[in-house]
Amino acid sequence: MKPSVRAAMFATYAIFGLNGLVFASWAARIPAASNTLGLGSGQTGTLLLIGAIGSVLSLPLAGLAAARFGTGNTVRLGGTAAGLAAVAVALGLVTVSVPVVAVGLFLFGSGIALWDVGQNIEGADVERRVGRTIMPRFHAAFSGGAFVGALIGAGLSALDIPLSTHLVAVAVLSLAVSLWTPRYFLPDTAGGGAEDGTVPRRSRGRGLGAWGEPRTLLIGLVVLGAALTEGAANDWVAKATVDGLGTTESTGAVMFAVFVAAMTALRFVGGPLIDRFGRVRVLQAGLGSSLAGLVLFVVAPSVPLAAAGAILWGAGAALGFPMGMSAAADDPDHAAARVSVVSTIGYTAFLAGPPLLGFLGDVVGIRTALLAVGVAVLASFLVAPVARERTAYSPEALRTDPDRIA
Repeated sequence: MKPSVRAAMFATYAIFGLNGLVFASWAARIPAASNTLGLGSGQTGTLLLIGAIGSVLSLPLAGLAAARFGTGNTVRLGGTAAGLAAVAVALGLVTVSVPVVAVGLFLFGSGIALWDVGQNIEGADVERRVGRTIMPRFHAAFSGGAFVGALIGAGLSALDIPLSTHLVAVAVLSLAVSLWTPRYFLPDTAGGGAEDGTVPRRSRGRGLGAWGEPRTLLIGLVVLGAALTEGAANDWVAKATVDGLGTTESTGAVMFAVFVAAMTALRFVGGPLIDRFGRVRVLQAGLGSSLAGLVLFVVAPSVPLAAAGAILWGAGAALGFPMGMSAAADDPDHAAARVSVVSTIGYTAFLAGPPLLGFLGDVVGIRTALLAVGVAVLASFLVAPVARERTAYSPEALRTDPDRIA
């Protein structure tokens, strides 16, 4: 492996990990924010929906930004927005101002969207250069960062450290790492660079035309179910544990950490499984496990059984999103546009779905409301074959014919 590719690989790991830590720093302490602002499940859902709107509006533009300005600058822009948003949310919590928190969450959602598309395009490029499936490990870094963020959140909650203080520290870390690390990303030109007339590596593609491709849209549907089950857990596992089982906020944060730990473990070992059994089989096995774990978590009468469900749920949800990103990026010439489309579909479910569950939770309870996720998981299971590897861009083909790599 060339030194530049190795450096880009470790930089991508770092960016994914930081993204997870920043996201979990908010997600693990949603109950604390709800209590500070005096909000119920439906009202909390409305607040989360505002953040989701910020992401959904930014996602279609993120692929264009990455193609025009490069993935490094896209990540820098996203990290800066997320850092400033964390400060705004902290200010809103200190002043007990729901509107200020809402503005902060809108900006936070926008920043995370830009950051996420940029890191996934970079991860797909690095995966092609390496010649084997490593996208799940990048997402494992995200989950690992989220696990650390959840544990930090649980510890700070137990110590009664205000969420506002926590978020300011996260903002400083986000700005420092997201601005510096992308300098090690792969160059944004194919071949010799722009000065010799080559086309920028990520500017080639179909742009918004990728929204008319049936395969890309169906891959988006696969990712939709996987993203919704992951997003529902991120936003509601902690609160569902507190409300449904009558536990403390710190126990809810630990339950979220259990879910994330299971997801992280499967993402670390998932690459070899995908290379051996193929995307389709691994996708269907994971979606089945996710559905079983979700049901067990909802019906469990005790914390240990609910934790067992969270483990199955997290393990099953682990590989759907990274496999969808790899499938969308099979053709490097159109990777930016297709990853943007699939990310938009997936993150619409990931971010907009969970707030809607909050409204349903006001009627039937948030634990029971989570069962609605199973419908999307089943739909993803049925269309999973569309994510099958394309021979020309499979890991084996890249190992035997590295000249395919742009």
